[in-house]
Amino acid sequence: MLSRMVIAAIALGSNLGKRQAALRAAAARLSALPASRLMALATFRQTEPVLAPAGSPTFLNSAVTLDTELLPEDLLAHLLQVERDLGRTRDPDSRNAPRTIDLDLLLHGDAVLDSPTLTLPHPRMHERLFVLQPLAEIAPDLVHPTCRKTIRQLLAELLRAHPDLPVTIETP
Repeated sequence: MLSRMVIAAIALGSNLGKRQAALRAAAARLSALPASRLMALATFRQTEPVLAPAGSPTFLNSAVTLDTELLPEDLLAHLLQVERDLGRTRDPDSRNAPRTIDLDLLLHGDAVLDSPTLTLPHPRMHERLFVLQPLAEIAPDLVHPTCRKTIRQLLAELLRAHPDLPVTIETP
């Protein structure tokens, strides 16, 4: 079912295999989603894993914004299919294990949801530099629907509160 056009923000990450190729393939697949248009793709950034098992490889992270008519649950279903198509297998016992691709639906317009399968906005996005930096690059004025702050403001607050956060390295 289709609804009104909204802006959705999606985080992309990979720390297994050909990371850059995985992010590019995911972005290409997202640009081909039905009733959607890829608006922007952020620069790829190398980051240290968060909450991952010791010795996990570094991540390559990015973000995209989509203009979409897909409902949040339908968009999530497409994201999970893209992950499967790109070799991701989800093991419920290894939630933070290394992965070929990780797509997280961060925002879907001003939707606020809390269901067994989807929470919007993403519950930890405002705490994660590897999410906020790329999103601020492509959508700094996007407003978080529960914090009522822009992505730019959330990033500035995170950096002020945690000046010791590791700097991400942009990659070409």
